[in-house]
Amino acid sequence: MKKYIIQSLRLTGVLMVLLCVIYPLAIAYAGKFTPGEGSGEKVTKNGKVVGYALIGQSFTKPEYFWGRPSAVGYNAAGSGGSNKGPSNADYLKDVSGRIDTLLKYHPYLKKSDIPADMVTASSSGLDPDISEAGAIMQIKRVAAYRKLDERVVAEAVVKNTEGPLFGLFGPSKVNVLKLNVALDELKK
Repeated sequence: MKKYIIQSLRLTGVLMVLLCVIYPLAIAYAGKFTPGEGSGEKVTKNGKVVGYALIGQSFTKPEYFWGRPSAVGYNAAGSGGSNKGPSNADYLKDVSGRIDTLLKYHPYLKKSDIPADMVTASSSGLDPDISEAGAIMQIKRVAAYRKLDERVVAEAVVKNTEGPLFGLFGPSKVNVLKLNVALDELKK
């Protein structure tokens, strides 16, 4: 019995050192080789940090591209989804309200033209990206409010579109913060 207790304590000690010290240090070291060097990829405008590329922000002005809705109000301290399913009356009311808002600002669209990601919140509530279709549907509105040619805005969308991972996995996506900063830079 004593033999097993000593082995258990040794294994516990080894695993604590491995998983509580060595592993976190290895991950922190690996992070130094990522964009932002482990501190997050900062997005700057006029030399000031305006956000992080991987954390979504709320844009509500019509001259900006809008991101996915957030169930947590884009609060990074408490990320999470609403956990409401498609049969939940409150959820359906929220989605319906989002559709109505989109149709108000995009009268040239039909309900069926609205991509799902523009009316449904992501599971984290902090999704920084929208689908390419979600960006394309907003080009006309953004161009009109910014008094820019639609082709100029469309070019900005294309420049800020990331293809699938390794060209294979997932859809193309557009980082909303980077796109809006790029459009603000055009005004200069």
